[in-house]
Amino acid sequence: MTKYVFVTGGVVSSLGKGIASASLAAILESRGLSVTLIKLDPYINVDPGTMSPFQHGEVFVTDDGAETDLDLGHYERFITTRMKRSNNFTTGQIYKSVLEKERRGDYLGKTVQVIPHITNEIQEFVKRGAGAGMPDAVDVAIVEIGGTVGDIESLPFLEAARQMSLKLGPTNTAFVHLTYVPWIAAAGELKTKPTQHTVQKLREIGVQPDALLCRADRRIPDDEREKISLFTNVPEYGVISMWDVNTIYKVPRMLHEQGLDQLICTKLQLNTKSTDLKRWDSLVYEVENPKTEVTIAMCGKYTDLSDSYKSLNEALRHAGIHNHARVNIEYIDSELLDRQNVAQLARFDAILVPGGFGKRGVEGKILAAQYAREHKVPYLGICLGMQVATIEYARHMAGLEGANSTEFDPDAPHKVIALIDEWQDADGSIQKRDEKSDLGGTMRLGAQSSDVKPGTLAHDIYGPVVTERHRHRYEANEHYLDKLQAAGLVISAITQREKLTEMVELPREVHPWFVGVQFHPEFKSTPWDGHPLFTAFIKAALGHKKA
Repeated sequence: MTKYVFVTGGVVSSLGKGIASASLAAILESRGLSVTLIKLDPYINVDPGTMSPFQHGEVFVTDDGAETDLDLGHYERFITTRMKRSNNFTTGQIYKSVLEKERRGDYLGKTVQVIPHITNEIQEFVKRGAGAGMPDAVDVAIVEIGGTVGDIESLPFLEAARQMSLKLGPTNTAFVHLTYVPWIAAAGELKTKPTQHTVQKLREIGVQPDALLCRADRRIPDDEREKISLFTNVPEYGVISMWDVNTIYKVPRMLHEQGLDQLICTKLQLNTKSTDLKRWDSLVYEVENPKTEVTIAMCGKYTDLSDSYKSLNEALRHAGIHNHARVNIEYIDSELLDRQNVAQLARFDAILVPGGFGKRGVEGKILAAQYAREHKVPYLGICLGMQVATIEYARHMAGLEGANSTEFDPDAPHKVIALIDEWQDADGSIQKRDEKSDLGGTMRLGAQSSDVKPGTLAHDIYGPVVTERHRHRYEANEHYLDKLQAAGLVISAITQREKLTEMVELPREVHPWFVGVQFHPEFKSTPWDGHPLFTAFIKAALGHKKA
């Protein structure tokens, strides 16, 4: 029978519930348990796909094509279980499902209410995410409830969790509450009152936490832990300090040394082997003892919020670990990049242009790709980063003046990037392609495979086939590929099914390392395996630095 651990948050958001949940999952997995994680998001959006990166951070895409919360990226980087569509759901999805059932008459004319209909639906979604009753059911499902205790939006989720604990019994459910213990500089002390209040609020709705994870900028002294225990009715061994560290990969060891995994295993009556965190210790050693360093320019337009590129940042750091190098990332706002200041890119060891949507900042990204090509700086373009590299090459090397994407200029004379049903022949006539119209104007999502051209840099990195995750609408126009290739651009990977462009590169005799990919490789990078594309990119940056 699957056991459940519910992780809640209090006082303020952005304390790191995702990291805490993933770290707990990691140490339970190290004890030989099969573990999965489920994220419950209280917003009414059906998914984060249409939400601004400035508000929500990045959208993490799973193999099965779900657009999910960025915390699922943490989950995949910390444990071996791969996330699926069922590992993340929102208030919007719950209400949508309940309303569809009501319209079908599934409730037999009853008045549909938050309790029991919404809360029952939440419980069903949680069980589905854990694979309950299925052959692939896990030993432990860690369920992270978004928001903070006291939010109106989170109440149905908390009530559903309370009901599940009642139905399943105390040995099958546990509650972990993440809270904040602020340091008041003027008083020169830590204050436990916010934690006392948030636990009081949690207990008011019928939930008694089994463990408190107390976030602070420093280790919480034993006398303060004793005080928190006294006022929250949590045993002192369950009051666990989570202080700021220089790498998130130290958190599993931190939680284990304070006994969190043993507490959970005892509460859930799980007989396991002893915890083995040797690989985490080796990972932390590599992070803290690099032999060299490189500095990467990330030219994007969401530079004010680093969470917008969370998986990308981690993938670069993983690649640094596998090259024994510290990777320093500097964000360059592509909206401010122009011909007068583009020379600032000279001080970087490599240039990366990430994905994005919309016209703002695109010309700056095109300039970054041009600078990298002309000055032989290692370049990696991801999704839109590949498209701007293609546009730049079309304009300046293939003689296609005014080349652009229809996303940015619907009337461009050369639509080298376009929706599939907007593709043009050289004479400008629109080419309607019925066999591909299902992709026109829609998002291409999830994992897809492509054939890789022998003798290319892509083939050296991936071998004959590349399988990566996607999140985009616009494609390289196949009617311009011959002109681009005649001008020297290499189309090094094409999808197996639709024959769409997946990777472009420059010949090695022309440029040491210049690659654009239509997919999002950052979603599959882990600290253990890294990712072959990012590892090769950082290796090229190190080579450029030495040169």
